[in-house]
Amino acid sequence: MKSKFLFSHKYKSLGWLIFFAGMVLGTILLLNDIEYPNWEVNVFPLISENDIFSNPAFEWNSNNIADELASILIIIGGILVSFSKTKDEDEYISKIRMDSLIWATYVNYIVLVIAILFVFDLSFFNVLIYNMFTILLFFMVRFHYVLYKFKRSISNEE
Repeated sequence: MKSKFLFSHKYKSLGWLIFFAGMVLGTILLLNDIEYPNWEVNVFPLISENDIFSNPAFEWNSNNIADELASILIIIGGILVSFSKTKDEDEYISKIRMDSLIWATYVNYIVLVIAILFVFDLSFFNVLIYNMFTILLFFMVRFHYVLYKFKRSISNEE
């Protein structure tokens, strides 16, 4: 079964590199109360809250883009890792991929529903930020774990 929606296997290594760079930058930003690194760049916000603390919409303003860069690196790297073919992609691996994606979607939304019920205020906003990445993380962990178990069972049979 050929899928036209999967990337070539050669992008998987690049994906891991981009993903880990984003995770390192994101962890640095998460663990530091100060904004470090401070990469101030002029940005053009499309949407604004129009309050004293935000930049007005449709006007060039200065913003630290470190958090945006970390998010983009995690998402792009995660997509490349998750949706690059394996070296020996076949129908069974496609089934593992599909089952893992369905499982990750269920788990992601179960976690979100639990957060909706038990997490409030600004903490809930943080949950929503993490939720942008959790579906990819859940998928990557589940897919690679099931693939590892499958390949291990094949090598044990030989």
